[in-house]
Amino acid sequence: MLELISHFWALVPVTIAQSLILSFVVLAIMIPFRILGFPDLTSEGAYPLGGAICAMALMAGLPAWSALLVAMAAGFLAGCATAFIHLRFRIHSLLAGILVMTMLYSVNLRLLGKSNQPVFNLRTIFSFLIDHGLSDIGAKIMVAGAIAVLAFLLLRLYFLTEKGTAMRAVGANPDMAEANGINVWTMTVGGVGLAGSFSALSGAIMVQSQGFADVNMGFGILINGLAALMIGEAVVGKQTVVRQLLAPFVGTLIYYQLISVCLVAGLPPGDLKLATGLFVLAMLAAPSLRGRGAPMARDTMRD
Repeated sequence: MLELISHFWALVPVTIAQSLILSFVVLAIMIPFRILGFPDLTSEGAYPLGGAICAMALMAGLPAWSALLVAMAAGFLAGCATAFIHLRFRIHSLLAGILVMTMLYSVNLRLLGKSNQPVFNLRTIFSFLIDHGLSDIGAKIMVAGAIAVLAFLLLRLYFLTEKGTAMRAVGANPDMAEANGINVWTMTVGGVGLAGSFSALSGAIMVQSQGFADVNMGFGILINGLAALMIGEAVVGKQTVVRQLLAPFVGTLIYYQLISVCLVAGLPPGDLKLATGLFVLAMLAAPSLRGRGAPMARDTMRD
């Protein structure tokens, strides 16, 4: 037992760094889903897109921080494409996301020129701190944590503005929002594009963290992100904007600790997807099961 605890404790810094990086994907899932009422699958394509763009930008000699911005711009365009397809051609948001995600695979492959592109010897956003004596994991935690805090604060401020309130109004009731003079198209395209930029940011940071880009790096990221979001919402709630913004970060931290526990306990890595899927199913089914149980409990009390 002590050995298992020791192994788990040794993995904690690694899982914290990984969860901070991947929390932006969960944020990208939350924004369309909760803020806009727009179920979207673009993240699974925008995440490797950001990684591929970042890798090619680094190889072209672009500074590491600039490579992140270029990746975010590409992710923004991917999200905008999904929203445009949905609005212009009246295609369901999920199908529009699948179409964009599928097309992005070919785009990513064309960008990289091959399935895998190493960037081990290039300077990254972590290099400065590592040069000044900080460990590799410590640098990743500090940099990714700082970006996460900045993203949270900026989004919190944005949703307090008139435009941010208008975006939330579109998600709550698009017909009423349009009746009040809000441009539903602009808010929807902008919101889904914003989500795509965060997903691409996550992919770009991950590439700089692991030292390579891969066209398949987004495989399964959506179900992992959904699981983390469900955990976060169960812990901090989703009743306010602050809680909705906190849920992705808190949920991702907890989710990857749970994954670490499963690995330390001996669960084969190949079974993690099954475990994650079952967990998400349980989280989604729980409210329905509780709702069915309540009337039975009341009937029993009356009897």
